[in-house]
Amino acid sequence: MPGTKEIRMKIRSVQNTRKITKAMEMVAASKMRRAQDRMRAARPYGDKIRNVAANISHANPEYRHPFLVSRDTVKRVGIIVVTTDKGLCGALNTNVLRMALAKIKEWQSEGEEIDVCCIGNKSLGFMQRLGARIVSQVTQLGDRPQMEKLIGALKVMLDGYVQDRFDRLMIFYTRFINTMKQEPVMEQLLPVSGERLGAPETVWDYLYEPEARVVLEQVLTRYIEAVIYQAVAENMASEQSARMVAMKAASDNAATLIDELTLIYNKNRQASITKEISEIVGGAAAV
Repeated sequence: MPGTKEIRMKIRSVQNTRKITKAMEMVAASKMRRAQDRMRAARPYGDKIRNVAANISHANPEYRHPFLVSRDTVKRVGIIVVTTDKGLCGALNTNVLRMALAKIKEWQSEGEEIDVCCIGNKSLGFMQRLGARIVSQVTQLGDRPQMEKLIGALKVMLDGYVQDRFDRLMIFYTRFINTMKQEPVMEQLLPVSGERLGAPETVWDYLYEPEARVVLEQVLTRYIEAVIYQAVAENMASEQSARMVAMKAASDNAATLIDELTLIYNKNRQASITKEISEIVGGAAAV
């Protein structure tokens, strides 16, 4: 049985750990509110641009943009995996990476090759250990999504699709449901599919000014950028929520452990005192 000194040191160590987890919980709670506000502010524009893209995909213009043309065969798939830069946020990254890994194995079993764009340190490290072909990456995004940091890696993937380096572009990220629940999501970015986006059954026709190619290039590029931005915003809101919940659980577990160790310490101390009293009484009786 450990002595009182060892137990006292263990209690002090757990108390120090609890101070850290409590501080991290409070920081995550503070950041979570701002991250959720940014995520909710991005949703209306994201929903509207998806609706526009869905309608455009069902239209019959005189010009068919490459983003709207489905490939007959899929030989290579491009994927964008969005995770956090830091850990200590529960199973958030594990869930989305597990989903991405399952789909990668499924596509590889069908003979398809994979190009990967990593957003976040966790996805970059995972894909490097997996030996995946990483064509672009973005890390150290901070606490707010910044399109200027994302645009370079995103352009690599869009150029790859236009140049037929791969035939389909997918994105994996974590969607924010509420503070206690976040779910991993896979979404097809290219080719733009009206069926996936919920396009109306009726076919719409448009008049383009100045011309269809220029308008579609701008609209579809903005669509892709909006979806990526919203995915990163959703992932950041999910990260702070998951970290707050994880740190609260760690703080509660530390408090429970401190109580258990304190009880053991008091029992140990009581046994030691009882032993000393017995020795004194026994010595007095002998005299």
